[in-house]
Amino acid sequence: MFQKFFSRFRPKTVSNETALVLDIGTEFAKALIYRIEEGHGFVVGYSKVRQKMGDMAAGAVANIAGVSETSAAAIEQASRIAGMQPEQAVMGIAGELVRGATTTISYTRENPQLRIEMPELRAIVQRVQTRAFDRVRRELARDTGHREIDVKLVNAAILDSQIDGQRSSNPIGFQGSEVTLSVFNSFAPLVHFGALQTIAAELELDLLTIAVEPFAVARALPDDNLSAIFIDIGGGTTDIALVCGGGELTTRMFAVGGRTFTKRISHSLNVSFVEAERIKLDYSQNKLSERRQKIISNALAGDTEVWAAGVEVALAEMIRDAELPAKIFLCGGGSRLPEIKKALAAAEFSENLPFATRPKIKFLVPDDLANFTDQTGLIRTVQDVTPLALANLGLALAGEESLLSTILRKTVRLIQN
Repeated sequence: MFQKFFSRFRPKTVSNETALVLDIGTEFAKALIYRIEEGHGFVVGYSKVRQKMGDMAAGAVANIAGVSETSAAAIEQASRIAGMQPEQAVMGIAGELVRGATTTISYTRENPQLRIEMPELRAIVQRVQTRAFDRVRRELARDTGHREIDVKLVNAAILDSQIDGQRSSNPIGFQGSEVTLSVFNSFAPLVHFGALQTIAAELELDLLTIAVEPFAVARALPDDNLSAIFIDIGGGTTDIALVCGGGELTTRMFAVGGRTFTKRISHSLNVSFVEAERIKLDYSQNKLSERRQKIISNALAGDTEVWAAGVEVALAEMIRDAELPAKIFLCGGGSRLPEIKKALAAAEFSENLPFATRPKIKFLVPDDLANFTDQTGLIRTVQDVTPLALANLGLALAGEESLLSTILRKTVRLIQN
């Protein structure tokens, strides 16, 4: 069905050292093609194609055929730039009902004097992951109203592993009484997850992984001990990742994004959505007259307040009894609205939440992701960070995988099936 989009362009080369990132957002479908040389990534193709109205809703696919068509167009354009069309792909998933949480579970060994061997390690990972899966799946089903059977495990990653309090990336051969694993699990409703799998099948993509986008963004910076809040404002949702000391990660999303502000401008000025989007971009870049800037600012005040309240609620749920880190990184097309940074910098925002000090706010830009070089000249703005972060996960998958990660990946496949 979708082969017509590629029939005019055939790849010059297909290599295991190249891959595609497909970031299906509410506003745009973004296709990024990269190649790997000596552990470093090079972006060789990039394209953004605007989604048709109604095809996406709050970060989730509403029309599979329409989104597949738009994604195919984005892939074709990126492939023309790259001179190749990789078969392997990393896809991003977001949406209001996509959740992620770190679960830390300790397993007490029956005989601490025995050295840990592969069968025991495999059994420990499977037990820990099964318990973590059951716990978080129940919580998500409770919070969203979905049945547990309708909640799908998207992916999992080991963030920390310890034996009797000492970190160990490979426990084989060690002795000890207690093995502790911190596992980040991400979940989504089956209907949402299944839609992405269908799109990948129709586009004939060999999926390396489907990754939760705020997780990818939070893992994109090179600091392994970073404590920070990452806020990615897309077209339909705001995605939040909370990282504490590099070893605990939680994600939340809610359905207020750039389109909310565009619709407000459209309604307030009585202009079309397309015209309102253009005005919003000009407003974000301070290109309007002073009078016009003030009109837009007043129009967006109420929605900004609702957005800030959504961030507060999400962070309060995520942090529980601990303190919030005093670093906030912003990315995504909607983050450039001046109201966003003002709301986060306001005294009442930090006072309503358990910050030790007033948070410092910084825009996350493509240059912050040290593992990639852009050879297209098209990766320039905060809007391009998420597909680049997804590529960073793909780069990690191409590297040497730790023993624990290998066991976990096989365990996840068992659970997913």
